[in-house]
Formats: sequence, C-alpha cells, structure tokens
Amino acid sequence: MSSLESARVRRVAVVGGARIPFARSDGPYATASNQEMLTAALDALAERYGLQEPGSVGEFVAGAVLKHSRDFNLARETLLGSALDPRTPAYDIQQACGTGLQAVIAAANKIALGQTESAVAGGADTASDAPLGVNDRLRRILLQARRAKSVGDRLKALAQVRPAHLVPDIPRNAEPRTGLSMGEHAAVTARAWGVTRQAQDELAATSHQRLAAAYERGFFQDLVVPFRGLARDQNLRPGSTPRKLAGLKPVFGLAHPDPTMTAGNSTPLTDGAATVLLASEEWAAARGLEPLAYLTAYETAAVDFVAGDVTGGEDGLLMAPAYAVPRMLERAGLGIEDFDLIEIHEAFASQVLATLAAWEKRGLAPVDRAKLNVAGSSLATGHPFAATGARIVATLAKLLAEREGPGRGLISICAAGGQGVTAILERN
Repeated sequence: MSSLESARVRRVAVVGGARIPFARSDGPYATASNQEMLTAALDALAERYGLQEPGSVGEFVAGAVLKHSRDFNLARETLLGSALDPRTPAYDIQQACGTGLQAVIAAANKIALGQTESAVAGGADTASDAPLGVNDRLRRILLQARRAKSVGDRLKALAQVRPAHLVPDIPRNAEPRTGLSMGEHAAVTARAWGVTRQAQDELAATSHQRLAAAYERGFFQDLVVPFRGLARDQNLRPGSTPRKLAGLKPVFGLAHPDPTMTAGNSTPLTDGAATVLLASEEWAAARGLEPLAYLTAYETAAVDFVAGDVTGGEDGLLMAPAYAVPRMLERAGLGIEDFDLIEIHEAFASQVLATLAAWEKRGLAPVDRAKLNVAGSSLATGHPFAATGARIVATLAKLLAEREGPGRGLISICAAGGQGVTAILERN
C-alpha cells in the first residue's frame, strides 16, 4: 500500500476569514489592482491570526477572473508583497465565479491528506481595472513585423495598420459560445421556471435588509477590514424594499414580453477581495485557535448550456448547482432539512429562485427561507467574481460558530461556463 493510500484523511478546519468591503466598479477602488486588494485582505488575515512567523502558513491559493497579463502569478506576487513569510508557496486557480470556493477546496484537500498543516485561500477581482486587449488584427500585424527578417519587411507589415486596428478589445460579459451575457442567460432560465418579478424583488430586498442588520449587530467586525475609505460594502442599501425595487426598469430579457430582471434584483459589477484561513485541528489547537467550522464535503457540476435543455430550464447557464447539490447530499446521506443554514450565491435573484425550484423538482425538501442567506449575500454585498466563494465560506463558518451546539451549512455557487461549485460546512 502506498503512503498516499494509507494516509489518514483529516478534518479541515475553517479558522477565520478577512476581506475588504466590496465596492461598485469605477468607484472607490477604481485604481486598485487585484494584487493591491488581495494583499490588503491577506495582511488583515495575517495580523488577526498571527501568520507573520516563518512557516505559519503552508500554502496560499487564490485567483482572479479578470486578470492582466502581469497577474499571471497573482497569488505568489500578492504573497511576496504581504506580511507572510516569502518562502510560502503560492499558486493561482480560476473557475469563474466558483474560483474562491475552488481555492478553498484545493487548499483543504492538501490539509486533509496531511500534505500541509495550514493554508490560506481566496480571490480578488476588479471590474474597474479590467484588462484591455490589443485588437486581434493589430496583434497579428505586430507579430508579423516581429518575425520579419529585414527592415523593409518590417515596415511592409506595419504599413497594414489601419485606424480601426487601434480600437482595443474590451472584455465582454458574454459567453463565447452563445454571445449572450450572463444576465440574458438568466432571463431565459427565469422564464423557463416561471420566476416572477415580485419574488425576485422580495428576495433582493431581504438580502439588503439582512446584510444591514448583520453590520448593525457587529457581525462583520472581525471579517471586514476598511480599505480606501470604505468600512462597509458600498452596494448595501439598508432601506431597500420590494416596493422601491418594483419601480426599476427591466434590463435583461427585453426581447420578450414582461421582462422581470432589473439592476435591483441582479448583482452589479464589483471590486473586492477575500481570504480564508484553513488548517488541521492540530495546527489550530497548537495556536489556541478554535475552529469556526469544518469543511466536510464538496461537489462540482456542469451543464450543457449550449445544446442542452436551455429553454426548458434544465441546462440554464447558472443551473449546475441544481445537479451538484443533490449529488453531494446523496453521497453525504443528507437532505435539505438537515441543514441549519443555506448560502446560495445571489448572482441574480431569479437564479436563486430557479435553483430552489430545481432542487424541489429533483426530490429535495423545500428550503426554509428563514435559513437562506441570513446575513445577506451577493445582491447586497456585490460580487467580485473570484472573491465571492471565500466571502461565503468565512461568513457561513462564523454564523455556524455563533449557534449554540452543532450546526450544518450548505454552500451553492453558480459560475460562468455552465458550472457550479458546492460545499458543506459543519460544526460539532
């Protein structure tokens, strides 16, 4: 038997988290890079848990969705600019909106197998500082000029440049294989599942109200560190109500009758970063740190949102968690009713409601709304793509730790490309 086969699978503790407030794009963080934001979150975590000593952290795993070419080694460069030991290994990971949770899973696997005792996972994204690509035709001309063997050939290649070639390629919020934005895809799914405008606005208002209440009671005091003048998530609207949201005009699905998706029940483009500290029980005990919760299961899934049953709602772009969660629960021998708290990433209110309906269709019990996103979620906080998973893990772990006695929480995150990342946290 190999050493890997004989390895004892250990419990993975979620010790704590730290993030900066999330900001609307082109706002307070307009000139902040992914690296600067992620460093701020990482330094806050290091200070809170005393991670500055050599060897304190075994590994740092993080990523971003919108990355400049200079960010090819984002995690490592962030670490080198942080308070952590520069001898700490680091690497990047990316799975669209699931990036933060996948980073947590990657780090947790190494801890579970005894390959490291502690790790930090996280992510950052800035929609403000999005990379602008060189026009593809211009790029080809410049490469042709670089390959030229003589000055004459180089000038001949460069003579092909036209004014239109100077227009940069700006990142688009659209799926390459369909040309539709995430919002347009979500609008198709909303129609397929019969999600109403009123239900979406009610869910969005609840998210803002619950996030505001969590801030007011000091819940985020040890999770959120001020950055560039912000102390709270900028997108938060404490006074949100279904009535106020009902006055907004639809912005997605306008080609069809009675569109229901507005800027108020959809997440805005957002900048931010978040981190989570994971460790073995032994590592935490040696430092006198009580784990908030334990990561006990995770599952990923994908749907065919190009040629699958898209108009019927089964294979909508953001519906992969509808398959991942039932599989994960079956493997764990659990039902929805066995969870005290449920965290569903709110890319769009319609996507949350469609996912809930799909779970019921697949035999799961209805979700008690009193257990859903009890401290608010992405509709209120905003959604810096790669940071959301780490935000949710840290938030859910602390919510479980606040409870008296054992508790169990479910995480469900949809992602671009028709993917989904899900996990279970437990405290006992």
